[in-house]
Amino acid sequence: MSHEKNIGLIEMLNRCAIECSHCAMACLNEDHVKMLNRCIKLDLDCAELCRTIASLLSRGSEHGEHLLKECVELCNVCADECEKHSHMQHCKRCAEVCRECAEECSAMA
Repeated sequence: MSHEKNIGLIEMLNRCAIECSHCAMACLNEDHVKMLNRCIKLDLDCAELCRTIASLLSRGSEHGEHLLKECVELCNVCADECEKHSHMQHCKRCAEVCRECAEECSAMA
């Protein structure tokens, strides 16, 4: 996969990484942070994987493609968890972006 061919996917992965990082940090500031422990961990895992894949794809690495299926899985698990807390805007938004990212990764996997 070339960088030019995948610019949209790379942008989506970066957007998801940013949204997940934002959600994790916002969760840490909530009064009931202990209840959000799994959400925070998944947000950070998802952000890291999305950043890594975006970096690999941006330089044309063949290994980025191999990680797309895992990204679909992690984005969907993260979205499922964030949807449990969708009364908080940051979790609601994170779930939406994770679902979008999972769809785009699935289309390219």
